[in-house]
Amino acid sequence: MAAKINLPAEIKGLDNAAVTASRQQYGANTPPRPPENPFLNVIKEILGEPMLLLLIAVTIIYFITGEYGEAYFMLLAIGIVSGISFYQDNRSRKALEALEKLNEPLSKVIREGKLASIPTSEIVCGDMLLVSEGNTINADGRVVYSNDFTVNESALTGETYAVSKQATGDDSAVFSGTLVVSGMAICEVTSVGAHTKIGQLGAAVLSIKEEPTLLQQQITQFVKWMAFAGVAVFLAVWIYNFILSKNITDSLLKGLTLAMSILPEEIPVAFTTFMALGSRRLMQMGIIVKKIRTVEALGSATVICTDKTGTITENKMQLQAVYSFAARKAYDAEHFPADVVTAAMWASEPVPFDPMEKTLHAAYERLAEKDERPQYKMVHEYPLEGKPPMMTHVYDHGSGEKLVAAKGAPEAIFQVCGLSAGERSEVQQQADKLAAEGYRVLGVAATSLQGDNYPEKQQDIVFSFIGLVAFYDPPKTNIKQVFDQFYNAGIRIKIITGDNSVTTRAIARQAGMQQADTAVDGDMLVKMNDADMKRTLEKVNIFTRMFPEAKLAAVNALKEDHEIVAMTGDGVNDAPALKAAHIGIAMGKKGTEIAKQAASLILVNDDLSGMVDAVAMGRRIYTNIKKAVQYIISIHIPIILTVSLPLFLGWVYPNIFTPVHVIFLEVIMGPTCSIVYENEPIEPNAMQQPPRPITQTFLSFREMNISIIQGLIITAGVLFAYQWSIGEGYSETDTRSMTFTTLVLANVLLTLVNRSFYYSFIRSMRNHNNLMVTVIVLTLILLAIMLYFPPVTAFFSLAPLDKQELLVCGTVAAVSVLWFEVFKAIRRSRHKVKN
Repeated sequence: MAAKINLPAEIKGLDNAAVTASRQQYGANTPPRPPENPFLNVIKEILGEPMLLLLIAVTIIYFITGEYGEAYFMLLAIGIVSGISFYQDNRSRKALEALEKLNEPLSKVIREGKLASIPTSEIVCGDMLLVSEGNTINADGRVVYSNDFTVNESALTGETYAVSKQATGDDSAVFSGTLVVSGMAICEVTSVGAHTKIGQLGAAVLSIKEEPTLLQQQITQFVKWMAFAGVAVFLAVWIYNFILSKNITDSLLKGLTLAMSILPEEIPVAFTTFMALGSRRLMQMGIIVKKIRTVEALGSATVICTDKTGTITENKMQLQAVYSFAARKAYDAEHFPADVVTAAMWASEPVPFDPMEKTLHAAYERLAEKDERPQYKMVHEYPLEGKPPMMTHVYDHGSGEKLVAAKGAPEAIFQVCGLSAGERSEVQQQADKLAAEGYRVLGVAATSLQGDNYPEKQQDIVFSFIGLVAFYDPPKTNIKQVFDQFYNAGIRIKIITGDNSVTTRAIARQAGMQQADTAVDGDMLVKMNDADMKRTLEKVNIFTRMFPEAKLAAVNALKEDHEIVAMTGDGVNDAPALKAAHIGIAMGKKGTEIAKQAASLILVNDDLSGMVDAVAMGRRIYTNIKKAVQYIISIHIPIILTVSLPLFLGWVYPNIFTPVHVIFLEVIMGPTCSIVYENEPIEPNAMQQPPRPITQTFLSFREMNISIIQGLIITAGVLFAYQWSIGEGYSETDTRSMTFTTLVLANVLLTLVNRSFYYSFIRSMRNHNNLMVTVIVLTLILLAIMLYFPPVTAFFSLAPLDKQELLVCGTVAAVSVLWFEVFKAIRRSRHKVKN
């Protein structure tokens, strides 16, 4: 028989017709959003894209000078560049919208007398909202039924203490965004959405923006520097050409050509695309990203602090053994003593959600001759608290005498039972024996009270010790493999749990954890000074009897020691540490809503192996962003220098490229960096590398020097093709064809070579990336059309190349790019020697 909620009969909730009418009258329970004008958004997008502004300026000049073919091509280019930009924006926006939808919490409401879980946005005025410990209240309302119900209203008032809310008291109002500290209540909804108290603060909430990460800041700064350089070079080229030719429009066109070649507008687009689509990929793997900036930190995690129950273990909590103090004997599953199990059941929630409490209710049902639960009503509750923790429930069955039952850590129960030293030693030995088997051990106590004046603290009640209950929660079958994967990736694991050290060490050994023989309790940890705490956290991997302040102190100490901390948790008490960690990870199934709100990731299936996938995805995303940016820099350098050097050095054909050539290259580079590289699979050795320091980004000279060298060598190759053509007596059109073809072929080879900065491009070809093949084939087809389809050839001022000329272009492009394969081979050989 399942335990039922003891509710007043009159609470039925709304029917479907009333829900529809209420929604029509008062609206949906959605937060206020800033007004949006699609047309203005498009204009804003265009004005925010410097490349589009340059294209528009060039188009206007072509129209002014009567070069209509070029003008219409530039209009087409504007459409293509805008289309790529909007396509990426749309992909990113859809990914974020899907994440937002998944992140929407569910709420429990009573409708037509039945309890239902609905999306929070579907709550309407008049709904009967059921909330309990660990929930966020998702609408304004008033309490109509409650049991030991307290709320934290710091989101509105700034005060962190718990406020009691009672249906018959002076304060029965509850507000959206506040947190349930203890108990349970049913609240009638009075306001939803923008009409709630927190909704009325919507303007202030909407104005809050997250601070950009270090990589975001560096990308923004890098693009600004390049933009300033583009403006400076544009002015220099414009003025220089104007002095030579006295033609203002022609000079302006040449200046804009160079400006387009300098501006790396693909970088911020690529960053946004990679982060949003990476989040979507994680979502498809059962990992919900609440804060997209977390994706950047994932690959840098150095320490994972994990709970034991439900994360390392199965969270099944089978009742394995019961110790009766009266009989001074431990019993196995076939002979559990009813008195101990019954007392432990009364100390559990009437409607259990914890696996241990569900097990105790089920065991009581098997053992009890008569189910007495319907005759008892819980009239007072002392929530789980204390160091070590315990909880107490008080029941009334109409006789005037109250039944009181408590359970918790054996040490906590000992303290309230008045056991003699000998008795305590005897029971402690039994508890340690059970814990050494890996069992979770709880002490059980009971007593009775008269009247309604309950002590302020449960520790003030004098109990009689009843016995011990021992649960076995075996390690998950895949946990050893998960631990090995973390260790191989250079990530340390620390268990931070409220359980005792004997049980935790036994489970840790069974799970294959390194250095599982030493444990430190939370009380001891918080008493240490900063230096000792850091040393302890460095050496010890198991921390037990951890309370919220101890968990928070541990996370902060690790952060101060320059660790990048990932922290898993599911309860109300985990929220501070989850929020403080670089990567807070809540459990999707057993996690409380407060834990989910504080976290930046949610593991939908409560499986720690998801974090291995998340770390791998974080490393993949970072590596692929790095490849994309390095590709952009490497290919921009030859474009910039090929446009500028012939002009400034006074070569025979100073204007070898015009805007149409530069924009063609830009159109190729956009999809290559933000679509092709985003689709690159993870490299085979990614999870065998140590974590990347989060303070280290690739936008430094040390990281970028190889890209600069690649760009300069490609430039040398392209300009060699230029000079070779002049040496052969080629015309300007033929020279342009040789130079342009060499650059396009070098771009194709660079795309392949930069798929990995460690493995050869031949090895990388095993990694399937259909988008890369598509873009490369399309690029080569377009190049062939430009060279051999007369109308297009004439438009681009090119000329067909014969086999020998194509061979020269291909050879020069290969030499200027494939040298990097030799560099990678040397790097691989040195790595093998080190190993």
